[in-house]
Amino acid sequence: MTPAHLLELLLAVALIGAGIWYYRRPRGQGDSYGGQGAVLLMFIGAIVAIHALGLMDYRPSPSELEGRGQ
Repeated sequence: MTPAHLLELLLAVALIGAGIWYYRRPRGQGDSYGGQGAVLLMFIGAIVAIHALGLMDYRPSPSELEGRGQ
């Protein structure tokens, strides 16, 4: 894992943590938990984590590799 990927993964953890904090923070009397902003933070954090772990990298299949050799 490169330093750039580690920083990206750290950013993802920070976004998910901020989303959880924002979702669970106490509000006024009678208000429930939640909010679209918190869910969006967690969703973006998950996408950044997937990208940081390399799960979006292109990996050609064996037949694609075989076709390039000819």
